[in-house]
Amino acid sequence: MKLIAAIIKPFKLDDVREALSDIGVSGVTVTEVKGFGRQKGHTELYRGAEYVVDFLPKVKVEIAISDNQVDQAITAITKAANTGKIGDGKIFVTSLEHVIRIRTGETGDDAI
Repeated sequence: MKLIAAIIKPFKLDDVREALSDIGVSGVTVTEVKGFGRQKGHTELYRGAEYVVDFLPKVKVEIAISDNQVDQAITAITKAANTGKIGDGKIFVTSLEHVIRIRTGETGDDAI
């Protein structure tokens, strides 16, 4: 089992959710986050004053998934979140040792 965490642009969330749903992913956790990478922030103008925005708004999508679906999920996220511009995001894949469904006590792939 793997945990896929994807940091994407907020306006791409619906596209990513649909792409994951199309491949059979049933559970997704979404968190609003802020950060920066190579973009290094930007400057904005507000009421005539210029100020620097160091941390850009992003969305973190997390999916616990079976090993046999990882490549499909990565492909789906990559295609759906891609704009071709800087700041499209990153995908992180980590191993999960245990997954337990609290309500039923199911473990492993059954809990996903």
